[in-house]
Amino acid sequence: MFLADATSVEAGAMSGGMLIMWIVIMFGMMYFLMIRPQKKEQKKLQAMLNDMEVGDAVVTTSGFYGIVIDITDDDVIVEFGNNKNCRIPMRKTAISEVEKPELARAEVEKTEKSKK
Repeated sequence: MFLADATSVEAGAMSGGMLIMWIVIMFGMMYFLMIRPQKKEQKKLQAMLNDMEVGDAVVTTSGFYGIVIDITDDDVIVEFGNNKNCRIPMRKTAISEVEKPELARAEVEKTEKSKK
């Protein structure tokens, strides 16, 4: 009788240890598959917004293309379209893409050379 009780206690302890091990493994997988890539993307977006300068072409989160004409700490003023009177202040977080004018010119030149 005593031998059966000792075996069941050891099995329960081993079962609890395995449960803790699986919880740790699942948390580790969740961190590497979900949390870490999201943090890397946030750092990349923040670096892009910090490097933004006046004259850069931007795309907003709503899909509008414009040119940055003024930058403050949290806000930017973006000029949309050919109409010089269409200037809208917005938060920096509303910008999803930034393209430097030098890079845009280099890409246009590459496509023109490849067409010839």
